[in-house]
Amino acid sequence: MTVERIARLVSTGESETLEFKTTTGTRREAARTVCAMLNQQGGLVLFGVTPEGRVVGQQVSERTIEEVSAELTRIDPPAFPAIERIPVQEGCEVVTVTVVRGQAGPYMYRGNAYRRVGNTTVEMPSGEYRQMLFERMHSERRWENQPAEGWSVDELDEQEIRTTVEEAVRRGRIEDPGSREPRDLLRGLGLYRDGILWRAAVALFGTEERITFDMPQCLLRVARFRGTDRTEFVDNRQFHGNAFSLLKAAERFLRDSLPIAGHIEEGRIERVDEPLVPPLATREALANALCHRDYSIGGGSVGVAIYDDRLEVTSTGTLHFGLTPEKLFAPHESIPWNPLIADAFYRRGIIERWGRGTLKMAEVTIAAGLPQPEIEDAGGCVTVRFRHPSAAIHIVAKERVAVADESNAQVQKLSEVQRNVLDLLDEANQPLALREIHARLPGSLSLRQVKRALGRLRDLGLAASTGHGVSARWSCTHEQ
Repeated sequence: MTVERIARLVSTGESETLEFKTTTGTRREAARTVCAMLNQQGGLVLFGVTPEGRVVGQQVSERTIEEVSAELTRIDPPAFPAIERIPVQEGCEVVTVTVVRGQAGPYMYRGNAYRRVGNTTVEMPSGEYRQMLFERMHSERRWENQPAEGWSVDELDEQEIRTTVEEAVRRGRIEDPGSREPRDLLRGLGLYRDGILWRAAVALFGTEERITFDMPQCLLRVARFRGTDRTEFVDNRQFHGNAFSLLKAAERFLRDSLPIAGHIEEGRIERVDEPLVPPLATREALANALCHRDYSIGGGSVGVAIYDDRLEVTSTGTLHFGLTPEKLFAPHESIPWNPLIADAFYRRGIIERWGRGTLKMAEVTIAAGLPQPEIEDAGGCVTVRFRHPSAAIHIVAKERVAVADESNAQVQKLSEVQRNVLDLLDEANQPLALREIHARLPGSLSLRQVKRALGRLRDLGLAASTGHGVSARWSCTHEQ
């Protein structure tokens, strides 16, 4: 730390991670702030800076530092922030306390837990404290890293274990163990230790017959509803099994039940048919549901529900470690609720690390011309929701039947890409070719995104084309 850096920091003002104290005489208040920073993102406390941001310093002796250190020892569990003395003018120094986010929270100071709200320190609500305490205990003792009592390695799917390891070796995510003995492979995956089989191994590789009776929460529920609520079923099924088999069952159901969106690609005569929601996005949602759900709830499950206007993937449990639906669509740290299960999915190549799963899901969905997925944390469940680009498309199984709707209502339900294309066509004085439309649109849209948007507008009767192939010209049929 230097005087110049202190000046730069002070110029930004107090914040959630920066606190000014005029003297160490306010060390009790400072210790509360240190406690709060330990419970959140960490931060920096500066003694010798006024609340207005003037760097004045104070006289500092060894006794001064001892008093600050003694006050910080009242934080429980023990934390050891770095304390530094920085000369700022003759006879005066700034004392800095650098706080790194604690790994053993929640932290308390003199019997109370604290948190930062903006540039102030307040007592932590009891519910938040209990949640943090639960998450700390979870890191040490959780459902997946407990013994699977009554289970043996012989009752697991041996082929699924080998497939996981071989795929991990192929992707360079594990060294070839030189053995294909199930116990050796499970030991390498951290699922078998000292002759004890962990529950995570059963959730990942257990056979359907045994899982159905011993772990009923290893359940997948799938349904196709007629309309936009749960009044009438078109299809309704349940599957028991290990996580990999449930992922396969869910993907089969989506292939059989999701509507098909067709489009014409430049240079190809035949129509290209693809699921309305990209498989890469739905796989990410399904894998996250299986990896991050709460397996300790005996009646829990993963659910897949298709409605006329949306697809929902639901898993039992809630978001943890300070994550919110909003934060999941921004760069964030990957902290899986079931790290052993998530690690096996990673090694298998089904998910990635570094917290990019939800970002990738959003990117793929938007690239397909659909609205960004929604994530909801409510009612003891986390739901990922993929909305169809227009509620004016009414789908039963694989059939798509146009529903009469007023054009204004149709326009309101368009995605941002489709709306931009429609606005461009409406403003043009003449029909436009595909490449002209692509060149005039803002942003970095791909040609394929524009083509898909045009196809959707044509399906809704909002745009029409004349000619074929590269000579086709598009115009708006909707008066805005």
